[in-house]
Amino acid sequence: MNQRRFFVPAAMVFGFVFLYAPIVSLIVFSFNKSKLVTVWAGFSTQWYGALLQNDQILQAAWVSLRIATLNATAAVVLGTIAGFVIARFRRFRGRTLFTGMVMAPLVMPEVITGLSLLLLFVAMEAALGWPAGRGFLTITIAHITFSMAYVAVIIQSRLSDMDESIEEAALDLGARPAKIFFQITLPIIAPALVAGWLLSFTLSLDDLVIASFVSGPGSSTLPMVIFSKVRLGVSPEINALATILVAVVAIGTIISGIFLARQRRARERDMKMAKADTTT
Repeated sequence: MNQRRFFVPAAMVFGFVFLYAPIVSLIVFSFNKSKLVTVWAGFSTQWYGALLQNDQILQAAWVSLRIATLNATAAVVLGTIAGFVIARFRRFRGRTLFTGMVMAPLVMPEVITGLSLLLLFVAMEAALGWPAGRGFLTITIAHITFSMAYVAVIIQSRLSDMDESIEEAALDLGARPAKIFFQITLPIIAPALVAGWLLSFTLSLDDLVIASFVSGPGSSTLPMVIFSKVRLGVSPEINALATILVAVVAIGTIISGIFLARQRRARERDMKMAKADTTT
């Protein structure tokens, strides 16, 4: 028993150190005065200033942010529809095929996905003249293709756990299905929508393989630029950029955690008030 009590905390500490020690070292060396990322030469913020003057990185970051925002928004809309169909319409012809096609990007290797989308875009351009070349639009479509699968899984899971008697009670009271969806179902699954949006945004911002297949001249994303620079050696500017990304992700995680906690407390408060009304 004593050995087990020692092993569990030790394994937990080792796991956290293994995961976060490289990130901490990256953040520390982003303030390094030396050009050598492995040799500490004193504290300095000069590389953050150099980063803000690097037009290539700034342009790639702006392209990635726009793609990630459009991708996350479209993926939430399409993924919510797909998840709603899978969770609520349990019996219809072709349900198995539909579910398999929606979930396929989750298990499909990114190389296969990127190559298939590239061939699709080339064939469409030859047959229809659209899209004209590869660039911002094709990257966004490709990202929506695999991001909506993650959103669909999240929404399906949330709807499966939802008490359908609430919607049935609203139907009995004369509410229309559209009104029930927007005033009852949508607020209940709002935390899942936020989680799906954040996950889609992160997946798009992090993607390298698929974007490399469907991108064109002038549409390099931030991961593509970072990868091209890292191949020639890690520079302190990349450390500074990575530190900024870590800070943005941390802030987004904290905000979403606060939002979800407030939603949970509001739900618990409403349940307590409902129980109090039924007892009285």
